[in-house]
Amino acid sequence: MTRQVLVVAHPRRPFVRDSAQRVLDLLTAADIRPRVLDDEAGELDLSCADVVSNAEAADGVELVLVLGGDGSLLRGADLARSADAPLLGVNLGHIGFLAEAESEALDDTVRAVVERAYTVEERMTLDVVVRNRGQVVGENWALNEMSLEKGHPGRLLEIVVEVEGRPLSRWACDGAVCATPTGSTAYAFSAGGPVIWPQVEAMLVVPLSAHALFARPLVVGPDVTVAFEVLRKEKGVVSCDGRRSIDVVPGARVEIRRGTRPVRLARVHPSPFTDRLVAKFELPVEGWRGRSRTGRQNS
Repeated sequence: MTRQVLVVAHPRRPFVRDSAQRVLDLLTAADIRPRVLDDEAGELDLSCADVVSNAEAADGVELVLVLGGDGSLLRGADLARSADAPLLGVNLGHIGFLAEAESEALDDTVRAVVERAYTVEERMTLDVVVRNRGQVVGENWALNEMSLEKGHPGRLLEIVVEVEGRPLSRWACDGAVCATPTGSTAYAFSAGGPVIWPQVEAMLVVPLSAHALFARPLVVGPDVTVAFEVLRKEKGVVSCDGRRSIDVVPGARVEIRRGTRPVRLARVHPSPFTDRLVAKFELPVEGWRGRSRTGRQNS
């Protein structure tokens, strides 16, 4: 049976073209049949690959390989999740928290794919439902986070936060974010939320510039339903991973719960999440000595 890999690249970054073509050539040389999306194949002038449409691009592939930053990874997650295929990212962007490898390790990463020298871990997702007068008016999902934000600049959104089926607090705010551990280093982090290690199963709720005495980030259990009820006259917008949006009218209710389908991330360079934090944020660790050879902590 022919092995197939979907290669997703950022079409509006010309320097990605050489890396993408390199990946296609390496896969083809290893008797793996690469696929590329039709819009990317045209914009990047790629060859030696099957050109497919977005609708069923990842069906039947053993892996989705993404070249780009976190935005490209989130695009690839859409495709990989629908086909239950592992997602592997090579960072050609800026921080690239979701990426497994950096650009200088491109050849080694492709070699790991060819040799199937990778493991797969599941990352929690969120399912989002918007209701108006009891009727479902929108549904979506998120790997990183969903955000509910005000629809008009200069006006506050007034919401009631509900956890475990009970009202927790009312916030007059710019909005609120509900994130997964994977998304805790994204929008929620910028809004003042804590970093949650990926192996922790939880949901993170972070208010955005709330005018309230009790307006702190909240970490709740993974099986709890979080809801935001929109009060007064202001409209809002729900955004999932900054890619898919749903308009929210006054009186609407937004429900967030653990996703029924996770995203599967391929790992070729297993390392502690702590090391990734240090590398991505360039954290100062000079002076650290760790444990002595005898196993006792240094003083």
